[in-house]
Amino acid sequence: MPRVMWFRRDLRLADNPALLEATATGAAIPLFVFDPRLWGASGSVRQAYLLRSLAAFQESLNGQLVIRCGDPVTVVPEIARECGAESVHIAADFGPYGAQRDDAVAVALGEVQLVRTGSPYAVAPGRILKDDGTAYRVYTPFYKAWMKHGWRAPAEDADVSAISAADLASDAWPSEPDLDGIVLPPAGERAAWATWESFRHARLASYADQRNLPGIDGTSTLSHHLKYGEVHPRSLLAELGESDEVFRKEICWREFYADILAQRPDSVSRSLDARYDENMRWASGPDADALFEAWSLGRTGYPFVDAGMRQLLAEGWMHNRVRMVVASFFVKDLHLPWQRGAQYFMQLLRDGDIASNTHGWQWTAGCGTDASPFYRVFNPILQGEKFDPDGAYVRRYIPELAHLSGAKAHEPWDCLDGYAQGYPERIVDHAVERDVALADFARIKR
Repeated sequence: MPRVMWFRRDLRLADNPALLEATATGAAIPLFVFDPRLWGASGSVRQAYLLRSLAAFQESLNGQLVIRCGDPVTVVPEIARECGAESVHIAADFGPYGAQRDDAVAVALGEVQLVRTGSPYAVAPGRILKDDGTAYRVYTPFYKAWMKHGWRAPAEDADVSAISAADLASDAWPSEPDLDGIVLPPAGERAAWATWESFRHARLASYADQRNLPGIDGTSTLSHHLKYGEVHPRSLLAELGESDEVFRKEICWREFYADILAQRPDSVSRSLDARYDENMRWASGPDADALFEAWSLGRTGYPFVDAGMRQLLAEGWMHNRVRMVVASFFVKDLHLPWQRGAQYFMQLLRDGDIASNTHGWQWTAGCGTDASPFYRVFNPILQGEKFDPDGAYVRRYIPELAHLSGAKAHEPWDCLDGYAQGYPERIVDHAVERDVALADFARIKR
């Protein structure tokens, strides 16, 4: 009897334990389901990237990938019945929706077994525990325990000849949305490995020193490949040496946030520190909407913030250092709730990952996993001067400041011709709003 391999966030042939399990005793039918709940919640950038990733995966499977559209709770059992499958195989999903969906599919399959093998993580959420059996809430001890726990070596590559559509019909693919000029990087497993090899040979050695500099090409830009499982983090970890600890720690941050979300599925919309939702005085009404619009369009009058938001609009991606700065500005200068900013990011980011995005925002907002977070208020001017000292990043995305040389681009208000090209003036005074934020945070802590 055939088996069904239901792909989700694992669009690859290399290091795919679930696929190996599915093909262990014979042919496996490869399936991808366009779930309207997930598809509809994705922005156009993620929709386009997923379509391109699937096209690349379809090519690697010699056209054998079966595509269906609809609720997986209905579609997956239908496929199992059509082909007389004895089992359906998946990599475990630990996201709030994904875990509930898979449980519902398992029930709907009846006597057909849903087999979970592996996950999108080197160490699955829930495995790293303290000595007393409770979960970690702080990153550094989690990292130490994660390193001590370790992970398996990469699995062998799957045999493409053991994958067959078995004459099953596919539904029509959704149309790719108009990206309005956004140019996405190449998608798929081959592109992921090419990106990794380029980074490993050219930038990994300098990653610790250059990862915070958005004006240069200093990061791996692997986040979207990891998001869709075009490469597994375990495969990357296997190629790291002792001197690559900083990059290893970045992979662990992804695993830590997935673990936190598995502990607290409600944290997608609720602060880990409930006082932030219950007692914080957030901006509201038309004034809040005007502040949000200026921030979302990159017109706050703070160049480092605006450059980041314009990069997001232009590329569907933003440098991680800048993500922290624009999120801090959103919450602590504009006094807007982190949930609204996180939702906006998920609509535009090509690497939008619910765990990393949610808890990156909560960490920056001061309601997440940090022990003493509310004192951390990023100064958008000093952050720009420190991490973009020559102003190259700002000038790249803000043409109205291209005439200002060097660090002058970070403080156009100090230049006689700073506003000559139409750059907007500051919508708030950072020093004033910082004090307001600290006072508000201190009040809810009492």
